[in-house]
Amino acid sequence: MPTLLEQLALLKVIPVIAIQDADDAVALGRTLMENGMPSAEITFRTPAAAEAIRRMRQAFPQMLIGAGTVLTTAQVDQAIEAGADFIVSPGLNPRIVQYCQARGATIIPGVNNPSQVEQAMELGLNTLKFFPAESSGGLGMLKAMSAVYPVSFMPTGGISPSNVKDYLALPAVFACGGTWMVPANLIDNREWDKIGALTKQAMMAL
Repeated sequence: MPTLLEQLALLKVIPVIAIQDADDAVALGRTLMENGMPSAEITFRTPAAAEAIRRMRQAFPQMLIGAGTVLTTAQVDQAIEAGADFIVSPGLNPRIVQYCQARGATIIPGVNNPSQVEQAMELGLNTLKFFPAESSGGLGMLKAMSAVYPVSFMPTGGISPSNVKDYLALPAVFACGGTWMVPANLIDNREWDKIGALTKQAMMAL
């Protein structure tokens, strides 16, 4: 069975989603699946996150679902219980990392400088989120860090159709996180056809 890293690398792009109403989770998941993107990172930026993950997991057992913007151990528990495949955090919090490790959950924490990469490696991690990517030096910073550290990165933050291929071309980048194919306003307005078209365009471009 492919590892999580291998599965994410095959997908190349992970849609980062803030969902306000858990009732929309199944329709959104179906839209992504039908348009070639069987993955989602549901962020804990809204109260609906855990329930949205739970419903998406029940409807699409084969989908790769992450829980994003996880900041507390309580959110880790909620994400695991809802059925998330992996945890993503915007920064590197050793307490959260160790809690996930104790619970047997894969975590991809955010880093944006060499010191944080070394701290992550000290915690036994080699799969990291580079966030916020564009604001933290973008491709230049990633090239510099990947020349030194034997880790893999998932850039997120400022990733768009205009630069995603450049990021994916870096050997140290296994996938990118992005929001452009799942804009919050289209989710809120339940414009599934438009989301489907954006998703299909994103996958075809890759």
